[in-house]
Formats: sequence, structure tokens, C-alpha cells
Amino acid sequence: MNEHAGQDEAATLDELARQVEALLLASDEPLTPSKLGALTGAGKREVRAAIDALNAAYERGAHSFRVEQIAEGYQMLTLGEFNGLLEQLLAVRRDSKLSQAALEALAVVAYKQPATRAEVEAIRGVACGEILRSLMDKRLVKIVGRAEVLGRPMLYGTTRRFLEVFGLKSLEDLPKAEALKDPTAAADAETGQPPPVEGETPV
Repeated sequence: MNEHAGQDEAATLDELARQVEALLLASDEPLTPSKLGALTGAGKREVRAAIDALNAAYERGAHSFRVEQIAEGYQMLTLGEFNGLLEQLLAVRRDSKLSQAALEALAVVAYKQPATRAEVEAIRGVACGEILRSLMDKRLVKIVGRAEVLGRPMLYGTTRRFLEVFGLKSLEDLPKAEALKDPTAAADAETGQPPPVEGETPV
């Protein structure tokens, strides 16, 4: 094998390794060599070589994860030494789980903020005092001031934690109200295209 052929082969393996890595990172379940091969156009032997190359690179870089064989497939897993840390994270996620009622109240606060308890209850049609307290306990909602009306009721708004939990950069990234009612209509409004007529194939 000449030098150029060896370089080409190494480059091909590196590219395959990157593709396999992307697929494993995006998958919630183990992927078999056959599935990885079908998606990348590589053979099973090449797929296994790419996985070996990935694990070697992860070990050299002292990364906290490896590609492990699970049943008949491969999956990206963290090393066992981090189990305690990850259990803490899972506990936080469990604490952050919301009921349907809590999600509805949180949505009202998020879109209407600053909002009073009376405004949230008027929209939902039920008492929300306990739910708002629960959302505050979860650090998703906070008191942001008082309304300049009789009784000066407290105003509620969302927190930085709210943005983190829902993967938002800012409140501007919240879905538009139209998208919540009719995603197709919202897409048409953004593209400026009329909805397709029944029987027609969109271009």
C-alpha cells in the first residue's frame, strides 16, 4: 500500500467515524451494525472499525463516555464513575415534571406575563393558587412585582430556569399563538404561501 492510499483510507475511516458518532448521539436506542451500515453505506467491518476509532479517540481525550455494545447494537453511554452525578440530574428532572394543569397555568404566565393570579384563573377557569406556588417551588415562576390596581395583587413571570427546562434562548423563542392553534396555518403565514388545495401536491 502506498502512502497516498493509506492517507485516503484513514480519511475515509475518519469521515465514517464522524457519521457513526452523529447517528449514535441522535439515537435514543442502540443501533445495530447493519442499521449503521445501511445509513452510512459502509460494511459491518468498517462500522466496527469506526467505533473502535471513536472509542480510542474518546479514551485519548479522557472523555466521560464511550460507545458500548448493548444486546446486538451500539449506544453512546457515560462511564460508570459518573453514575452518582447522573442520578442527581435525574432526580432534578423528576422534580421538574409537571401535571397538565401546571403546564396550562405555566403557559398562561409565559405568554401573558406579567400576569396576576386572577388573570391566570380567569383564562383557565379554575383556582390556581396552589399550582402557582408549586411552579414557584420548581423555580419556573417567580413574583416580578405588583399590579397597579386595587389591592395591588402580585404579578407572576417566568424564570431563567423556565428557559433552561424548555430549551429556549429567550421568551421570543416561544411558539407563536397561531402555531399552537394550527401549525399548518402558522407555517403558511411565515412562508407567505397559501395552504395547498385538497388533491394538490405541495411543491
